[in-house]
Amino acid sequence: MAEKEGGVVKKGHDQGMKMAISLLEEFDLPAGLLPLADVVEVGFVRHTGYMWIVQKKKVEHNFKMVSKLVSYDTEITGYIEKKRIKKLKGVKAKELMLWPPVSEITVKEQPTGKIDFKSLAGITKTFPVEAFAAGQ
Repeated sequence: MAEKEGGVVKKGHDQGMKMAISLLEEFDLPAGLLPLADVVEVGFVRHTGYMWIVQKKKVEHNFKMVSKLVSYDTEITGYIEKKRIKKLKGVKAKELMLWPPVSEITVKEQPTGKIDFKSLAGITKTFPVEAFAAGQ
């Protein structure tokens, strides 16, 4: 894929998780935003911000603080920048009986302490950023 050209790639769960967490930290995003399992590969192209994550199986995670069930597909892609992931693919959040795709995640400027999740339908949900801290 042309998007992956020139990217740094880490293979295997331990190296992939380390890279995923360091990217979240570098771009001021909550460390628990991507609760991954059985990571196969994580890649990042610095000059475009394109990142990808491949895991062996789909993961569903319940963020208890905000009672939100989120599904992470076997492949997650997007463009990461300061406090934001845009053109996100492979992440869905359960709303009633539906699983609309999350297309963008933005951490709002302080002092709000809020994070926005925007769907392809244009619906935005706002939550406290601490709900997505590591271990939540």
